Amino acid sequence: MQITAQTAQQLRLTEEEFDLICAKLGRTPNFNELCAFSGMWSEHCSYKNSIKWLKTLPRDGGRMLVKAGEENAGLMDIGDGLGVVFKIESHNHPSAIEPFQGAATGVGGIHRDIFTMGARPIAALNSLRFGRLEEEKTQHLLAGVVHGIGHYGNCFGVPTVGGEIYFEQCYHTNPLVNAMSVGIVPAGKTVSATAEGTGNPVMYVGSATGKDGIGGASFASADITSDSVQELPAVQVGDPFQEKKLLEACLEVLATGAVVGMQDMGAAGIICSTAEMSAKGGVGMRIDLDKVPMRQKNMKAWELLLSESQERMLLVVEKGREEEVNAVFRKWDLESAVIGKVTDDSLLKFYMHGMLEAEIPAQELVLGGGAPQYDRPYSEPAYFEKIRAFNPESVPVPEDLRSVAEQLIALPSIASKRWIYNQYDSMVGTNNTSTNAPSDAAVVLVKETGKGLAVTVDCNSRYVHADPYKGAQIAVAEAARNIVCSGGQPLGVTNCLNFGNPFDPEVYYQFVHAIRGMGDACRRFDTPVTGGNVSFYNQNPDGPVFPTPTIGMVGLVEDLGKTATLAFSEAGAQLYIIGSSRGDINCSEYLHKIAGVPYSPAPHFELEEEWSLQQAVASLIQQRLALSVHDLSEGGLFVALCESGFRNSLGFDVTTNPVLRKDAFLFGEAQSRVLVSVLPAQVAPFEKALGATPFERIGTVTGGEVLVDGQDWGAIDSWRERYDTAIERMLQTGPEVAGMTEAF
Repeated sequence: MQITAQTAQQLRLTEEEFDLICAKLGRTPNFNELCAFSGMWSEHCSYKNSIKWLKTLPRDGGRMLVKAGEENAGLMDIGDGLGVVFKIESHNHPSAIEPFQGAATGVGGIHRDIFTMGARPIAALNSLRFGRLEEEKTQHLLAGVVHGIGHYGNCFGVPTVGGEIYFEQCYHTNPLVNAMSVGIVPAGKTVSATAEGTGNPVMYVGSATGKDGIGGASFASADITSDSVQELPAVQVGDPFQEKKLLEACLEVLATGAVVGMQDMGAAGIICSTAEMSAKGGVGMRIDLDKVPMRQKNMKAWELLLSESQERMLLVVEKGREEEVNAVFRKWDLESAVIGKVTDDSLLKFYMHGMLEAEIPAQELVLGGGAPQYDRPYSEPAYFEKIRAFNPESVPVPEDLRSVAEQLIALPSIASKRWIYNQYDSMVGTNNTSTNAPSDAAVVLVKETGKGLAVTVDCNSRYVHADPYKGAQIAVAEAARNIVCSGGQPLGVTNCLNFGNPFDPEVYYQFVHAIRGMGDACRRFDTPVTGGNVSFYNQNPDGPVFPTPTIGMVGLVEDLGKTATLAFSEAGAQLYIIGSSRGDINCSEYLHKIAGVPYSPAPHFELEEEWSLQQAVASLIQQRLALSVHDLSEGGLFVALCESGFRNSLGFDVTTNPVLRKDAFLFGEAQSRVLVSVLPAQVAPFEKALGATPFERIGTVTGGEVLVDGQDWGAIDSWRERYDTAIERMLQTGPEVAGMTEAF
């Protein structure tokens, strides 16, 4: 077979990249070698269109124990001889084609990133984006994704403790499925994804290799089109029970001390794990592909190199201890085989039945090595003119605010997601457990210490679309605010950067400015970026998705006796807004979904104001001066009041600010504001503790009635019923999700 630039283009490499490969090898690659480069130089593996800007993010400092990019996931010190390991990644394209397996294997893959470092996963979160819920395609995708996440997580035995979900038309063809995992590891017990020791055996462990997932990395690095369904084999197939066994076997084998290095076989499969481990250790490997356990006969060398079959690991072990490792995996009824050895020539040599099939310098394949790095042009999006043209005075204040509130509380992005999270087991597993208390961030107990972890995922992509710099800052700030409002101290960030095609200058503008905003916010909050992933090409013939830089954040709760819940707990408590109220309706759910205004600026946000607010709220919680704490976000004050009242059927009597627009006061989404309830006896010390921090007393917690400016808006239980059943009412004609919701 003659290998040409056209062959490379069929493998999603450019002609220039083909010429570069020829130059690096000093010859024309054979087909197996070209396939290896196609996987490793895909955007998904090489970050070739993003690495320049990713390097500008704060990547060390704080409590970080390893710099970003050095290992499979971030690692931060939480004291008492323990570290927290966490990461978020996307599985967008597979979920668009086969939602159940796409989402399930996304969950499996992110958990493997955690335990490949020697940590035990204790919590999972997810961030999901779909099109309009009324549409049948959205219902199909949503049902499959939710089922896949629930099935894999529940069977694997790691609780899903938090997440978010939004519905916008731009995600109709290309949904976003971002999965996050958090684990705990004793200090000094981590294992590196590094190959060392000439002559040490290279071992394959886990499930056998099949043809599923071949080309998955390059598939994830292309636009979704009407022909994408033809690439169904690029979607992996997962088995959570196999992964559970693999987890236990890997942790057990690490305890023997026989393992030198370990890497999961994720994107790009065997070629990726061998290349990354070798390049990191400055060594090479000789691999006999015919020794790889296979579940299909007559697999070709390139298929074995690129298969992304799930639940597999690559180990480098100490020479002479192979049987010790084999015994552990036999115990767990898993495949294990010596498939090669470490060499000292920095070359990857792949053989099949004694014949050399590929020979590539490991360093030339990997991120930061020989993979190309591009600096794409960017320009301000044309739609910014529409945003600048918005005049809030063109939107009259509604006369019937209660009717607006009734519509708002039932919007799919705001209404109860009980019909989703009831399918996720939030208490599965016995090692660590969620408190399940209603708070802005999920609080997970760390039994070994009596401490807790506050974990969250956040991003309002409409804000980022309106102003990429400010919107990305808000995503970081809201994540930190959720952790602070729960009683935690923000530690670090993992990000999942979901954008359209990087060759589109307007998309790349969104990316560059979002990175700048994220970096500035992370530096201010001292939350370094520990890792994550970039997902470009979230684009379809109708255009790109909203820029969605999802922020996963972990915080430390030093004293579980000083956490905060968002739920009202006592009638008669006084209600306050901490922070400054503003007449701002920009980019709100109210403006977008009810007033029907698609283009407006991002809501008010100022980084130093947010920083000061969070310090004040943290101090109040430590002094136990607040009964409940809840940040104001989507839906504004009214939605926050309702969410705080639902848990204990307690209502509220509030008075709007006479200086501001009533719709802005109740439904606006200006940032840096927190709703708190305070015992009457603690009002004086509460107000004194706030010092110069702006605050406003707005009313009182009631026994169940809802009053706004003296008007009776009904009982809180009737608002909860509307909130809880909004999706069911909307989906009466949608068979897939309607059937799913009826079960709950």
